[in-house]
Amino acid sequence: MIRDYIDSAKPGILAGNLASTAGGFFLASRGRINAAVLFATLTGVSLVVASACVFNNCIDRNLDGKMKRTCNRALVRGTLSVGAASLYATLLGVMGAVLLATAANILSAGVAVAGFCIYVGVYSVGLKRTSEYATLVGSLAGAAPPLAGYCAVTNRFDSGAAILLAIFILWQIPHYYSIAIFRFDDFDAAEIPMLPVKRGTAAAKKHIIAYIFVFIAAALMLTVCGYTGYGYFVVTAASGLVWLFIAWSGRKAADERLWAKRLYICSILAMLVLSLMMSIDFT
Repeated sequence: MIRDYIDSAKPGILAGNLASTAGGFFLASRGRINAAVLFATLTGVSLVVASACVFNNCIDRNLDGKMKRTCNRALVRGTLSVGAASLYATLLGVMGAVLLATAANILSAGVAVAGFCIYVGVYSVGLKRTSEYATLVGSLAGAAPPLAGYCAVTNRFDSGAAILLAIFILWQIPHYYSIAIFRFDDFDAAEIPMLPVKRGTAAAKKHIIAYIFVFIAAALMLTVCGYTGYGYFVVTAASGLVWLFIAWSGRKAADERLWAKRLYICSILAMLVLSLMMSIDFT
């Protein structure tokens, strides 16, 4: 039973969001770390993200039952009830928002809650089943954790925050399109109209290449605008170009599913490299 509650919060997603939140926090701190605020920010954002993931499991339980990778989730099997999961998610979300508001600031809490509302309300309830543009909207929610981390330090939305928001919006789209390609059968079976399913993988590959290219440009703006050093610039550019090269090679991939899985792994590595470099190479 405890395992069901842990799994419903999607630990893998939490880990990725912890990394990006820490990156945003360290970028804004510029070496002057308040350990108490850092701990509160990472904990608060994790609780809000976990809450959104649990609510998503509740909303998507019928879709999850049609997909091989999700058909064994607790809410699909019935080992965790919707009522219990909803109460659990509510407690997580409230605790996370209150912690951010009291230990960091209202702005960081507002960013996290806005991300929650977009992911649960607009994306999961509203667009996921009906629109190929759901991924674009969902990317706003995915960019909320690093932005919340940044705002927890600065308590303002400045040019650095805007660049950070753009970076992580642009990162999310090729990341999720790659998932939709290597898990194509699952998304097709569940009738989720993501772009690779609705328009085909050839169209998706063009979008992936374009978004990665713009992602690299946005990421490098942190150095251009004086937020990070040249070490960040070189390493981030290199990792982004590797990601772009793999995306470009997909135009003639013999095995699209294998290529897409490699692209997915590379997207995670690119995000981790970026988060690490903006944490340690600030100006």
